[in-house]
Amino acid sequence: MTLIYLDDQFAVHDTGNHPECIERITRLNAAIRASEVLSTATFPVWQNASQPQITSVHSPEYVQQLESWCAAGAGRIEADTVVSQGSWLAAVRGAGAAIDAVNRVVDEEAKRAFCAIRPPGHHALPGGPMGFCLLNNIAIAARSAIARGLRSVLIVDWDVHHGNGTQDAFYEDGQIGFYSIHRSPFYPGTGAKDETGSGRGLGWIYNEPVSADISKKQFLDCFQRGVEDLAGRVKPELILLSAGFDAHQNDPVGGLCLEEQDYGDLTAWLIDVAENYCGGKLVSLLEGGYHLTHMPSSALEHVEKLM
Repeated sequence: MTLIYLDDQFAVHDTGNHPECIERITRLNAAIRASEVLSTATFPVWQNASQPQITSVHSPEYVQQLESWCAAGAGRIEADTVVSQGSWLAAVRGAGAAIDAVNRVVDEEAKRAFCAIRPPGHHALPGGPMGFCLLNNIAIAARSAIARGLRSVLIVDWDVHHGNGTQDAFYEDGQIGFYSIHRSPFYPGTGAKDETGSGRGLGWIYNEPVSADISKKQFLDCFQRGVEDLAGRVKPELILLSAGFDAHQNDPVGGLCLEEQDYGDLTAWLIDVAENYCGGKLVSLLEGGYHLTHMPSSALEHVEKLM
C-alpha cells in the first residue's frame, strides 16, 4: 500500500508572481486525482506539525519570527522567499504530512508514501528561511524518525539544487545520512565533493555535484553509485527522498538532462535500494520543479512507480 498526502490548503501559501506559485500544487493535485493511482492509494488525514517537532530542527527564535512574518503577510522575507498570511498554515501542514508519513511507514501501515506539499523545505536553515523554503520538512521528518527509535535514516536529494539546509542540520549527526546530486556551479553554491560531514557525521554526507551538460546516462550512473555507497555505510532503517523535479531539461529555474520517464526509472531503482536495506520503507516529499506542465507529469511518473 502507498500513502498519498494531498491537501488543497497548500494553495493558501500565496507567493504571487513567483516561480514557487500556487499553480504548482493545484496542477499536481489535479494530475494525481485524474490518475488511476486513486483506485489503489490511501489518502491519510493528518495533524499539523507541533512546535516541539518543528524546533527539533529550527531555533525557537526563528520559528516565532516566521509565524509573525506570516501573520503580518510580510511578503519578501529573504532574497528569494515570499510569505503571505496563509504561509504559516501551509508550512506546518507540510511538515505535519512528512511526520505523519514517517510514523505510518515506520509502523508498517504502508511501505511507501508521497507528500504533495509546499512550500518546499531543503534550503531552510535551522535559523532562517532560504530559497523559497520556510521549514525544512525532510529534516523535521528525519528527526521524528530517530525520535521513534530508529538508529539510522538516509536522506536522498535529487532536486537540481543542493539541499544545503538539510546538510547543515545533520553535518555532525552520525545517525542521519545525506546524499545529494545537484547541478554545480549553481545556487546555493554549496555541496562540494569534499563536504563529507564532521565529528560523528564524518562520512555520512555524500555530495555529487554535476555539470550542466551532464548526459542522462552519466547522471543515472552517478546517482546509483553514490546512493549505494552511502546506503552501505548508513544501513538505513528508512529512506527519505527530497523529490525535486527541476532537473527536468525544460525547467525554467533549474534544468539538467532528465525527462519524465527518467524520474520513473530513478524511483524504481530507489525502491530496490529501500527493499534491500529497510524492507522497502520510503517516504518522498515534494521539493522543487517549476515547469507547470513537466513538473506535474514528472511527479506523476514518480508516484505511479511508488504505487
